[in-house]
Amino acid sequence: MQAFMINGLEVQSILAQYKTMNTVLDIGKLSHTDKLRAMEELWDDLSRSQDEYPSPAWHGDVLRAREKALKSGQDEFVPWEEAKAILRRAK
Repeated sequence: MQAFMINGLEVQSILAQYKTMNTVLDIGKLSHTDKLRAMEELWDDLSRSQDEYPSPAWHGDVLRAREKALKSGQDEFVPWEEAKAILRRAK
């Protein structure tokens, strides 16, 4: 039986690595400060490798559609405070 692969790694290997990471980094036991520090380190790492995560084509489609709606007057920008109020009412 052939092993199931993701990016060249066997799924069992990925699961084993995740379980090891989960055991090593017990987030529930970290202080608030350590959680923020870990989050900052993750963000820094993800930001450095942003070229590895290209935007999907549909992002461009959505941006073009929104730009067209703005130019035609079908849509408009609203101030951030107003947008937050709209979103809160929608809950």
